[in-house]
Amino acid sequence: MPGRLYLVATPLGDYDDLTFRGLRILKEADLVVCEELREGSKLLRYFKIEKPLESLNEHNEEVKTPELITLLGEGKTIALISDCGTPVFSDPGKFLVRVAIRAGIPVIPIPGPSAIVPALVASGFPTDSFVFPGWLSPKREERRRQLEALNNEERTMLLMDTPYRLIPLLSDIVDMLGEEREVCVALDLTMPTEEFLRGRANRVHDQLKQRKQKREFVLVVKGRR
Repeated sequence: MPGRLYLVATPLGDYDDLTFRGLRILKEADLVVCEELREGSKLLRYFKIEKPLESLNEHNEEVKTPELITLLGEGKTIALISDCGTPVFSDPGKFLVRVAIRAGIPVIPIPGPSAIVPALVASGFPTDSFVFPGWLSPKREERRRQLEALNNEERTMLLMDTPYRLIPLLSDIVDMLGEEREVCVALDLTMPTEEFLRGRANRVHDQLKQRKQKREFVLVVKGRR
């Protein structure tokens, strides 16, 4: 019998958010595969779990996947985690999952922390219908074209990017979607420094620009209604 590939959601910042089921799978797995060894090691040490640890990221996924598929084919249980949140969602692992499915290996998601839903429900914007355009282009002109294409989107939109691109992203939203477009910036979700800034795009942009901080974020944009 082949082994099982578990996709275990891990905490965004507060380790207490790991589910009981997720903790059990990490303890039972033969191998834990993480995005970065440093972050994976910190998580396992916190819960006093001693397991072999391998890294899988955008640089080695295609090379590493055949080795992991072989282990799964031998009946090993593998738990895949990302640095934080739900693995595969905007994180490495998609290639491994596709190959595992083709090989007939059970792929089992273990629900848990995700930045998207907390940011959405705390934004105050409509939650009955929303869209996740993903990570926009790091190139300004292409990013502005992508935002222009979203200008008439009626659903709530959720955007993610690296901390140092928050201000440029907000600036482009002001230009392409209008300074009065309502936004909510969810900062450092689940951490002691968690904060939500809500209001018109131009005001939130100016407020954050004055702070000169680089913090993890999810940007929620109200749809045009």
